[in-house]
Amino acid sequence: MVKMVIFFKRKSGMSVEAFQDHWRRTHAAIIVRLPGIRRYVQSHVLPSSYRKGEPVFDAVAESSFDDTQAMKLLSGSPQYAEVLADEPNFIERSSMNSIITDEHVIKDAPAPANGIKSIDFVTHKPGMPIDEFRAYWREVHGPLCAAIPAVRRYVQNPTRRSIYDSGRTPAFDGAAMTWFDSMDALRAAAPTPEFARLRDDVEKFVARDASPFVLTQEHVILA
Repeated sequence: MVKMVIFFKRKSGMSVEAFQDHWRRTHAAIIVRLPGIRRYVQSHVLPSSYRKGEPVFDAVAESSFDDTQAMKLLSGSPQYAEVLADEPNFIERSSMNSIITDEHVIKDAPAPANGIKSIDFVTHKPGMPIDEFRAYWREVHGPLCAAIPAVRRYVQNPTRRSIYDSGRTPAFDGAAMTWFDSMDALRAAAPTPEFARLRDDVEKFVARDASPFVLTQEHVILA
């Protein structure tokens, strides 16, 4: 399958609560009617993330399809027209962007119920060839993350290679998704030697200043 990861901010002047309610109820009901969609997941940024200011995104959506052809067929459907018509009701359209990815499950375990899902958008280090970045992320960094006991599930979503082959520059080179049992579990893991090794390793292949992250709670709308 192919996965589109979409990220955006709420409509200007809209409360976080109203935004999340509209997205999860009204908009989700429209999305699940899209022809060809196989899986749809919403990740809502945690309320605690707003205590120190606005997070880079309010929301991350994952829409999975059999292939890119199935995605292309959406454009002429009345269901997709409904999606586009509803977006201005709760999304700041100028903030909206996406990457088309392949999913690589590095640590395959069930996502904890009501757990914390960290979503890290990654951009490769300047001067590093994209294929070298992709290989390092999966083969070296992936096992380091999977080895941390507090990490319950870990999935890498690299931007599809065909995007680069077409001459386009994606918003990000991928998104890493990591699940923890709770915020307390994440805090407890942060000072461990395993986490320190992980942070040190990030510097070897990721442009940190171009790689934001959000802490979220996941809602699987269509499995």
